[in-house]
Amino acid sequence: MQTSTTRHLMARILIASLAFALLVTSCATDDGPPASSTSAAVSGKLHSTPVVDDGVFVAEISLTEFAITGTLTVPAGPVVLSVTNFGSAEHNLQFNDGPITPMLGTNRSAVLDLGTLRPGTYPMTCEISGHKEAGMTATLTVLDADDPELATVASSHGDGTHGGDVDWAEMDRIMLESIRAFPAETTGIGNQILEAVTTADGTKEFHLTSAITPWEVEPGKIVDAWTYNGQVPGPIIRVDVGDRVRVVIDNQLPLGTDVHWHGIPTPNDMDGVAPLTQDLIQPGTSFTYEFTAGEPRTGMYHAHHMGHKAIPNGLFGVFTIGEPPVPRGKTIGGTLIPADLQISRIIPMVLNDAGVIGYSLNGKSFPATQPYVVTAGDWIVVDYYNEGLQVHPMHMHQFPQLVFAKDGFPLDHPYFADTINVAPGERYSVLVRPDEPGAWVWHCHILNHVERDDGMFGMVTAVIVEAA
Repeated sequence: MQTSTTRHLMARILIASLAFALLVTSCATDDGPPASSTSAAVSGKLHSTPVVDDGVFVAEISLTEFAITGTLTVPAGPVVLSVTNFGSAEHNLQFNDGPITPMLGTNRSAVLDLGTLRPGTYPMTCEISGHKEAGMTATLTVLDADDPELATVASSHGDGTHGGDVDWAEMDRIMLESIRAFPAETTGIGNQILEAVTTADGTKEFHLTSAITPWEVEPGKIVDAWTYNGQVPGPIIRVDVGDRVRVVIDNQLPLGTDVHWHGIPTPNDMDGVAPLTQDLIQPGTSFTYEFTAGEPRTGMYHAHHMGHKAIPNGLFGVFTIGEPPVPRGKTIGGTLIPADLQISRIIPMVLNDAGVIGYSLNGKSFPATQPYVVTAGDWIVVDYYNEGLQVHPMHMHQFPQLVFAKDGFPLDHPYFADTINVAPGERYSVLVRPDEPGAWVWHCHILNHVERDDGMFGMVTAVIVEAA
């Protein structure tokens, strides 16, 4: 049933925002946090200080990339969260694994009536994939009404656009300091080449162990990653066309698993989709995949069972067959690609944006991402692999990228681009010739995937070009 205090609150917000009428209900009791609550989106700015309306405390909450700020200490009793997204990306807010706002675009708002809250602490998160891991978590602290700490409660949104004070010089300092920390050392290296054991019949045999192991994503941030052989991404498997391949999977996860060979042709019973093509690999057991590498491909391997959890958390790796199909001897966009071109380096660039790994390049978040040192004039190949849940436009400063293959298939018409949109599951292969010495930034061009108020993070690295 709708309460009179809630109706008063709705009227206040409607007048402020010139929006439509909305209904808010609450199922909370004095026994704990509410089991459910409805919310509705309205437009407009929020109050700059806490509001008490007919005994209901209104806590102003701000969402940005990637933070939850505002009035995070409230008195026990009836509480309403008035939530506004001041970020450039969509966000939402979930309270204590219960009521959740709709998806909120920029400058959109929603209201959560939490009912009557008892003293304690309650977690709040943005539940959009990857945002929680990027820092969008906060705690709502509920104090007794006579607690002296309540005297200091104030709304602090902190970005200068909605009532908070900002120390811009301090923001400059923090951002510059975060950039100067690159490259930072962390424990663990992904993408290590997995050496094959060649059996008597010439089969190339590889061994992978899937397990949950500690992984340092950025300095001091150690997560329980889902790994192959203890690394994120898992080890690189490279074979030649015509090779007979055998991969033995030892499952040390607490749940069953399988392995799908994404983009790699296999017999149906080797496709890795339990229970359709095989039985689930139970914890503590093994399974052997066998197939022939029939044609050149740039592919991936990753779990298929519980993939929504296993893959964002790190259970993925690179699998390639044969040599990159570089368009040697062709003129593309007025540029002649030398017929005798030699590839100095192949760089796998695996993109992720969710799970415990979050926004990352090859399993690391800036400033722990790896810089790539090359010699001016050398030709390099970059293979982009998107194992995340979002599209990432990858931009390399200064140097055009010649896109010559998509998902491992050579393009009839290669093309140059400086920014390449890589969607989930896609692979792009590009040829680059860095020819100007210096440190050149290389990053996803969705800016809140690389920067936040407390500095640079996420999907950023650099190409270091040394003079020949």
